[in-house]
Amino acid sequence: MARIKGLKCKECGELYPLGPIHVCEYCFGPLEVDYNYAEIKNLISREKIAGGPSSIWRYRDLLPVERGEDDSVKVGFTPLQRADNLARALGLRELYVKNDSVNPTYSFKDRVVAVALAKAKEFGFDTIACASTGNLASAVAAAGAKAGLKTYVFLPADVEKSKIVNAAIYGATLVAVDGTYDELNRLCSEVADRFHWAFFNINIRPYYAEGSKTLAFEVVEQLQWQAPDHVVVPIASGSLLTKVAKGLRELQQVGLIANYQTRISGAQAAGCGPVAEAFATGAEIIHPVRKPQTIAKSLAIGNPADGLYALEIVRQSGGSIEGVTEEEIIEGIKLLARTEGIFTETAGGVTIGALKRLVEKGKIAPDERTIAYITGNGLKTPEAVVDHIAAPLLVKPTVESFDEIVGKQALAV
Repeated sequence: MARIKGLKCKECGELYPLGPIHVCEYCFGPLEVDYNYAEIKNLISREKIAGGPSSIWRYRDLLPVERGEDDSVKVGFTPLQRADNLARALGLRELYVKNDSVNPTYSFKDRVVAVALAKAKEFGFDTIACASTGNLASAVAAAGAKAGLKTYVFLPADVEKSKIVNAAIYGATLVAVDGTYDELNRLCSEVADRFHWAFFNINIRPYYAEGSKTLAFEVVEQLQWQAPDHVVVPIASGSLLTKVAKGLRELQQVGLIANYQTRISGAQAAGCGPVAEAFATGAEIIHPVRKPQTIAKSLAIGNPADGLYALEIVRQSGGSIEGVTEEEIIEGIKLLARTEGIFTETAGGVTIGALKRLVEKGKIAPDERTIAYITGNGLKTPEAVVDHIAAPLLVKPTVESFDEIVGKQALAV
């Protein structure tokens, strides 16, 4: 029996055969991959995973790919770094940073793109595309270059210049849209209807999103097959948080872990925090943010597609969601850098800012084994902190000048 049944609507449960579709034609709910977990349970084991490649493909039995994956580019199985310095600064006993900023294009988006690319090749597409806030753009552009496919990347015109360079260098066609991410996403949906392209986060979205589950798989395996007590996940569309939850659930369903009680918390920027706002007010709906105002542009999705699902998961797990200020984002970036030597982008600053708040409010207990998901590299958004760091000490090329400017300062410490 096949391990993948097809696609299933998350709202009404309508079933569909596998194909490049993402919306239920009956209720317009999102589609997701429907697995045969009984069959997968017969195929998978901790030993089989341990013998697999050092990449996301070690979890292939739980991914929606039949063929076409490219393991020549190492994606995933990133470090789970014990963060004792940061833990002491915050008052936690056991804290880890899942450092996904070391993927090939320096963000977790390489995971979802690897799965989407394999699926697009299965479906026979010769052109790939995406709507992006920045990180997805470079991941898709790099994957398209490696696979030899025509590639189109749509970005907000005001995205950080370094992210435009990170995408353009691979030779993709970049389309800068003079509007918000939500406006360009609507444009891409219309383009996807007119052209036979594999839009990774539109018509390939049910498969693309599955790549995020590997962030949960890896953490559990790296903790010697134990689920963490608490995780803090940044929220943009909300998909990442929902897939971390799904990954934990699947590990239990196929017998790789026992019952778990992981609490799942979310992190957003206050300048674009519709899910955090709904959580804070106890609302059952999410009010979109029409004009996001935050330096965390990779999280600046005003109308998050999976926001309600993320909200429900956080509430059910006993977690929380914090919307942090711009100042807290910058301080979060600096705090992680000076305590753990990890330079993260603004989304990581949001995560650390929210983690700090959650601890201060007592929503993360000191003895909880906690994971902070760091999803992107700081070299992608240096402009966010360049005015908030110490300038270098300028000396003349003489010992006298060094003693005058640096030596006295060193002796004074």
